[in-house]
Amino acid sequence: MNEASTTAPGVALIVGAGDAIGSAICRKFAARGLTVCAARRNADKLQPLADEMAAAGQPFYPFSCDARNEDAVIELFTHIEQDIGPLEIVIFNVGANVPMGILDTDSRKFFKIWEMACFAGFLCGREAARRMTERGHGTIIFTGATASRRGGAGFAAFASAKHGLSALAQSMARELGPQNIHVAHVVIDAGVDTEWVSNMVPDFEQLKADDGIVNPNDLADNYVMLFDQPRNAWTYELDIRPWREKW
Repeated sequence: MNEASTTAPGVALIVGAGDAIGSAICRKFAARGLTVCAARRNADKLQPLADEMAAAGQPFYPFSCDARNEDAVIELFTHIEQDIGPLEIVIFNVGANVPMGILDTDSRKFFKIWEMACFAGFLCGREAARRMTERGHGTIIFTGATASRRGGAGFAAFASAKHGLSALAQSMARELGPQNIHVAHVVIDAGVDTEWVSNMVPDFEQLKADDGIVNPNDLADNYVMLFDQPRNAWTYELDIRPWREKW
């Protein structure tokens, strides 16, 4: 946490608030006392989480937003800042993990994955920085993946986009850190307990029982930890993996 952000809880915005990681992050920051705004392409899918937050008496605002659309992203940030409150933390968590062989990757698919995993991160990061630099404090966190570090067979499009997001985050951290903006990159180097992973990973249930799959709730604790860090000991990049993950 930077010095000025200790004065008021403020607002947390999670862009890419899916059913697993994104929703878990929303719950953690609501418990931390922040007003939570959550955005995904179809806000109707946030209704169960909205009902849960309402039952707990926690302020929560769901939004539909295509994070690849510059005008939509600007409108989202403007609306939150004007009508809800100042953004203390913005988390970019949009996923675009679409495996496909290089011969099956046409330009449209490659570009769409880049838009989702990299360009959208630039838009959200830039808009967050515009507001936070004016106030002189804030936190921006980007969610990375194994593909942020190395390109696997069948993941050329995804890995190139995640490498780009990693470079964006690093450049922003170096530029904005001296302005009291904490930028961090969370590399999730493992499978997470999501419906998609459960359908893709052999022996999923056995791995999960043996703590070989990342629990979204435990993962989300790390985002709050990064937010709460004093500025004399900021983390830029954080690797997360289960104890048995090979790396």
